[in-house]
Amino acid sequence: MASPIEDYALISDLHTGALLSRDGSMDWLCFPRYDSGSSFAALLGTKDHGRWLLAPSSSPSSSSSENGASVVSRTYIQGTFVLQTQWRTDSGEVLVTEFMPVGDRRASVIRRVEGISGRVTMGHELEIRFGYGSILPWVSKAHDDDGKLLLAIAGPDALVLRAPDLPKASGHSHIGEFTVEQGQSYDMELVWYPSHREPPRMIDVDQMLKDTVSYWQGWSASCVERGRFDAIVQRSLLVLRALTHEDTGGIVAAATTSLPETFGGERNWDYRYCWLRDAALTLTAMMTHGLQEEALQWRNWLLRAIAGDPADLQIMYGVAGERRLPELELKHLPGYADSTPVRIGNGAVTQYQADVVGEVMVALEKLRELGVKEDHFSWPLQRALLTYVEENYAEKDHGIWEMRGEKQYFTHSRVMMWAALNSGVRAVLDHGLKGPVEKWKKLQDTLHEEIMEHGYNREIGSFTQTYGSTHVDASLLQLPQVGFIDYDDELMLSTVERLEKDLVFDSGLILRYRTDSGMDGLSGQEYPFLACSFWLVEQYARSNRYDEADGLMNKLVGYCNELGLMSEEYDTEEMRMAGNFPQAFSHLALVRAADAMHGIKQDPKD
Repeated sequence: MASPIEDYALISDLHTGALLSRDGSMDWLCFPRYDSGSSFAALLGTKDHGRWLLAPSSSPSSSSSENGASVVSRTYIQGTFVLQTQWRTDSGEVLVTEFMPVGDRRASVIRRVEGISGRVTMGHELEIRFGYGSILPWVSKAHDDDGKLLLAIAGPDALVLRAPDLPKASGHSHIGEFTVEQGQSYDMELVWYPSHREPPRMIDVDQMLKDTVSYWQGWSASCVERGRFDAIVQRSLLVLRALTHEDTGGIVAAATTSLPETFGGERNWDYRYCWLRDAALTLTAMMTHGLQEEALQWRNWLLRAIAGDPADLQIMYGVAGERRLPELELKHLPGYADSTPVRIGNGAVTQYQADVVGEVMVALEKLRELGVKEDHFSWPLQRALLTYVEENYAEKDHGIWEMRGEKQYFTHSRVMMWAALNSGVRAVLDHGLKGPVEKWKKLQDTLHEEIMEHGYNREIGSFTQTYGSTHVDASLLQLPQVGFIDYDDELMLSTVERLEKDLVFDSGLILRYRTDSGMDGLSGQEYPFLACSFWLVEQYARSNRYDEADGLMNKLVGYCNELGLMSEEYDTEEMRMAGNFPQAFSHLALVRAADAMHGIKQDPKD
């Protein structure tokens, strides 16, 4: 069985990423992109579905073993995604450095073992399974001018392992051992390449490690500091950067698929795609910290992805803007914690979600405020998006949470349509761009009146999830974020009170909505949603509830793992993460909450 979600580390090359457990097992890796088929899928099954284990030889599956092997520390080199794990055994200590080279378009993983003291025997076990654990490759040994190598080939995919001593075949695995003494080092590199090409040559590990550290530290140094949560904000911004494809600018929602929102349940989705909403909110968070270049790169990705007829707008796309993302079930995989089905692709791609244009337009308005000029393509496309809002004004939608039940008039969606029009109006009035501002302003005012009449239930004293409903939804916390209402407006404060009553746990964390309403068309429950809980921090902070904001913020930050990574949800009873990991939505909301907390004293009572 895979490790707890919170026990995993991410390493990334800005194209894809690998998840490594505290035990030294690389249980998830898709080459060459996040949304490619996996080479290691033990995360969603067993080691027979692919993994690469590296640990002291007598600890094949745990961080504590007969020879006293244990993990002393596990950290990233400051400001990077270069992972360092220090192991201690009865006979000595070693440092394992693991990273994916950045900047050379080389799809590879490097694992270096250095002797710190004594003498440590390390073992590694390699099971390569392409196609999400379903394809057993042909594995053979070969050699070239750089030395011996292990080749694994199946269809279009090939992997080559280079190491001083290659592992030996054992059934459908390859197992090896090597000993490292104080002052010695041992390097291994696993490289993906198209199978019709020649294997890549040996890499200069020292130089590539230096270059990769230099890239990440240079990037993180450009982040503007804001307050006392700087360290975790920097790590969150690094996560958002790691989930951004270096070439295309597409931002994936998470590195994984099908990590369950409910253990043993069916709420398992593929998040390795680019949601317009998530990406727009990510860019808003990044721009607040001075990262305009990434925002401009994403704008260019957006223009390419949605170019064409606005009526064909999708809520999500592939990393390069692909539109066809059919949802399939992988029945050969038992799922994480027996949570099935395991899915690839995402059926939500065909949904109409009325809020999406709003998030996009708000992000692009932020870019204008920072002084970035529109080009010959970007503003006309935004006008087309507003035409899309006009043409779909009367349509019900599936909402921000991708409900698989009947379409509704979701209050949050209607507010985000208002925000889209508001951004268009401001573009004309504040920035001198051309557009039918009177028509947009009239529709914006009509929407405002409609929302106030149908989206606020005066009997319960709250905005509601859908028109005419008595249910509430954590997405209502975004209403003041886009300027629809003030944070301290009486109607917003009464809505927060209702949210606290209906959706907030004793822990202070908040659910997205009540799943027992049956609206989402799925069975089972889910855990509190971390992004929504950070929205609650922001609401508290901006409505002068500093004590509650401070308490909840510190609690949420404490739910990050030792490396500063967060998943989608958190089980406060079992104290474990749930959902896909690491989750962009959680990290971008953390950044927003920290920004809202900026300037609040360490002890709000002082």
